Formats: sequence, structure tokens, C-alpha cells
Amino acid sequence: MLGFFDHLVIAPVVLPAFLAPLIVLWMRFDRTAQRVFSVVGMLLLVAISVTLAVRASSGVPEVYRLGDWEAPFGIVLVLDQLSALMLVLTSVLGLAIALYAIGSGWDKRGWHFHSLLQFQMMGLNGAFLTGDAFNLFVFFEVLLIASYGLMIHAGGRNRLKAGVQYVVYNLAGSTLFLFALGTIYATTGTLNMADLAQKVAEMPESDAALLRVGAALMILVFAVKGAIVPFQFWLPGTYSNAPGPVAALFAIMTKVGVYSIIRIYTLVFTPQSAVGSLAHDVLLPAAALTLIVGMVGILGARDLGRVVAFSVIGSVGTMLMAFSQFHQDATAAGLYYMVHSTMVAAALFLVADLVKERRRIGLALTAQPLIAQNGLLAGMFFMAAIGMAGMPPLSGFLGKLMILHATYGQWWIWAVILGTSLIAIVGFARAGTTVFWKAYAVTEDEQDETPPPLGVADSSSPALAITAAGGLLAGLVAWTVFAGPASTYVQGISAQLYDSQGYISAVMEGSAARAQAAAEAGAHPHGEDHDVQDSAHEEDHTVIDGH
Repeated sequence: MLGFFDHLVIAPVVLPAFLAPLIVLWMRFDRTAQRVFSVVGMLLLVAISVTLAVRASSGVPEVYRLGDWEAPFGIVLVLDQLSALMLVLTSVLGLAIALYAIGSGWDKRGWHFHSLLQFQMMGLNGAFLTGDAFNLFVFFEVLLIASYGLMIHAGGRNRLKAGVQYVVYNLAGSTLFLFALGTIYATTGTLNMADLAQKVAEMPESDAALLRVGAALMILVFAVKGAIVPFQFWLPGTYSNAPGPVAALFAIMTKVGVYSIIRIYTLVFTPQSAVGSLAHDVLLPAAALTLIVGMVGILGARDLGRVVAFSVIGSVGTMLMAFSQFHQDATAAGLYYMVHSTMVAAALFLVADLVKERRRIGLALTAQPLIAQNGLLAGMFFMAAIGMAGMPPLSGFLGKLMILHATYGQWWIWAVILGTSLIAIVGFARAGTTVFWKAYAVTEDEQDETPPPLGVADSSSPALAITAAGGLLAGLVAWTVFAGPASTYVQGISAQLYDSQGYISAVMEGSAARAQAAAEAGAHPHGEDHDVQDSAHEEDHTVIDGH
């Protein structure tokens, strides 16, 4: 019988799955109740995620079997250090976005923002916890369906156009995902990741042609989700046209694709398997091109939203330069940078939205009248920009330094990372100078044409919105200050990833042990009492025979 705390593993999926329909059905026209339940739900998610991260730090993966069905036949959720890290990152980001949406008034521009946000959290958390490749697809669809609604929240012609492109492109990616899963299942007869890892490891190379096709299709699917070149073209238009808090939430969407690459290609399709170095051979050049396209895009963008969107593409390329090495030190460096890039990208999107709400013509890189809190927002943008560009002293610099150390001797990787960092610095400097330094004071005649500061027109709380964005920047500072313990932590995660037998044993051998124990319990339902009764029965026979 499982205790209460044994069910915490499924709580990050069940809690938002319960809150989302509750908000829709019970609080549909009560925005105050929506806000309260949404924020309380996010706080609970943060607490649960931190608790699970502490439990996962033991180094032994924890398996939760839905319906008590044993793997590989039943659905399993697996909590290890990597999934725990992603849960904490997702919940903290979700809390910041919920607070920002309340403070900025974005949640008042449509009735279903908070319910869609909860569904999105359900899909994200499920994707990070699932131990089954098919259920990875299922949770992908949950988070994508929620993201479709969030993308077009509050309407608008440009947003709807970008949303249609986003939907069509991701539906194509989902179709490709089904083809990949069908190919792999036809070859191995399973989609449970641990069982799949065992069968792929035992498969001879002569029989692995179809398996390589499935593995290659999976790379394409995750490249679509992660906006990796040549499948990145959907991201700038989508992210720059999405509502500010939604774009900030989407900062972790590309990380789902990257997470899937790490999980599948360190557990199932490892370099030692029949698939060999396929992932390394494909991902390394793609990562370099993604990094170049992203950083050059920053330099060429004509509005601040696209500057931030291209920086997301560049950050994906940077972390993939590390992950595509497929060794422990490089993966640890990539994980450190992944946490940094998620927080800094979300902060940049929120700062850009704060600027947009105060300017006459949005985020176009042209000189405009001075906006409210210009100095504060300029400082926040400067801080986030140096973090994204990888300048000292923030964690972006430390993350890139760790990646350079892990790829020591590969001069062309150093050249790409350092060269694109310089391009990013120039691009962000150009954008920040145009938006903040070239702003001019308005005359009395122009005063009436200037939009009121955020919160005046819609009775929202700009202080809360600025605090939410500042909280992400504070997280960036904390990730920098505690870089030593953080580095040790991600090294432990990386070590666990490359000791995949621990994951496999927790899922498969744990199931076998439970099945054997159940069989023994069935054969001897009374345990020790049965043995005592047998012994007593034999003694009775002895007495009778003696008599």
C-alpha cells in the first residue's frame, strides 16, 4: 500500500489537471477566484517540485506505476535528478508568469488564460516525468493544445496569423512523431524507455536498419520542437507575436525538445547501441548552424520582440553544442546553461512586454518618446541582455565557460561560440541603445498622444508585473552566486544520465522483483504463519504415530 508521499510523483501532473477544468467550469466568470486558485496552484507546484528534487538527490530513480501495472505493460512515471530539475524550473517559471499576467492585466484580455496555463503546466510536467515514449507524445499534445489557445489569447490579426502557422507546423511535427514511434515499435515491440533501452542494446547492427530510421525520425521531431536549424523558421514570428507572458512561458517549450534529446539519446539510442553515433553526427553541425542563425538574427531584427526570439534560437544552439558531445562534463555544462537560458529568455520577454505596453508603436527599433520607468526597464534589459549574450559576471558567461572547457581542443567550437557571442553583444547593444538611450522627452502637445503607463488604463498592478520579471532576474543572480553548488548538482545529474543502468533497473528489475514477491505471496498467502502451521501439523502426526 502506497503512502501519501509516495503519490507525490504524480502530483505535478494531477494538480494542474484538476485545477484547469475547475477554473473553467466553476470560476469562468470570477476572475478573482481564477487568480487566487492559479497562484495557489503554482505555489503548491513549486513546493512539490522542490520536495521531489530533494527526494531525487539520493541518486536512485523513483518509479510510479499508474494503476499498479508493471512495466513495460503499464504506464510509468520516473523521477530522477534530471526530471526533478526540469520540474523545479517549470514550476518557478509558471509562478512568475502567473504573477506577471495578473500584474500586467493580460489575464483580463480573455477568460481562459489561467485554465490554459494550468493545462500547459500539466503537459510540461508530464513530458518531464514520463518513462514511456508514446506518453511523451501524449504530453507533447497536451502542452501543444494548451499553447495554441495561449498563443492567440486576446486576439489580433498578426497573432492569429502567427498562431495558425504555429499550429500547422506543430501538427506536422506531431504526425512525424507518430511515424517515428510506429517504426520503433515495429522494430522492438515496446515503447517503454527502459525496456526499449534493453532491447536496442541487444539488437545486432545487421538488424538495425529500420531502427536507425526510427532514431533519425525522432531527431527530426525533437528538432522541430526545439527550433533547431533547419526547422527554426516558425519561432521568431510565433514568439514575437505571442502575448508577453505566453512568450515567456514558451521559453521552456524549446527546452522540452532538448530534454527529449538528452533523455532518448543517453538512455535508448546511445553511442554504444546499434544506432551508434547518429545523434552526435547530426546534432553537432545542426547546433553550430542554430547558434549562428540565432545570434545573427539578433543583429538583423527590426523589433525588440524578434531580438529576444532569435536569442532563444541562439541559446538552443549553444546548449546543443554541449549536449551533442555526449559525455559527462559537456552534458553538465549544457544543463547549467539550460537553466540559465530559460530564466533569462523569460525575463527578456517580460521586459520587452513591459516596454511594449508603454510605447506608441510597440517594439519597433526606432526612437520613441520617453516611457514610464525608462531607467528601471533599461537596467533590467541591460542585465538580461548581458546574461543572454554571455558576458561576465552573470551565469551566461559561466555557462559558456563551462561549455568551452568541456570542448577543449575543438577549436572550431570555440570560434563559433566566441564569435556569435560578440555578434549577440553588438545586436543587444544596438537594440537597447535605440529603445532606451534614444528616447526623447515629449512636448505638451504630444503628451495626450502618449499611452498611459501600464496599469493606469486597465487597473492592473504594474508593480507586481515588474516584480515578477525582476524575480526571474534575481533567480539569474542566484544561479550565478551559487554556481559552485549548482555545478556540482548538474554534474551529479549528468553522472546519473550516463549510468543508465540505474534507470533501467529501477523500472524493469523493480517490476520483476515486485512480480516475484507477489507470486511468492500468492503461493504462501500466510507467510511465516503458514510455515509454523506446517511444523505444528508435522509434530501432531509424530505424536499420533508414536501413540
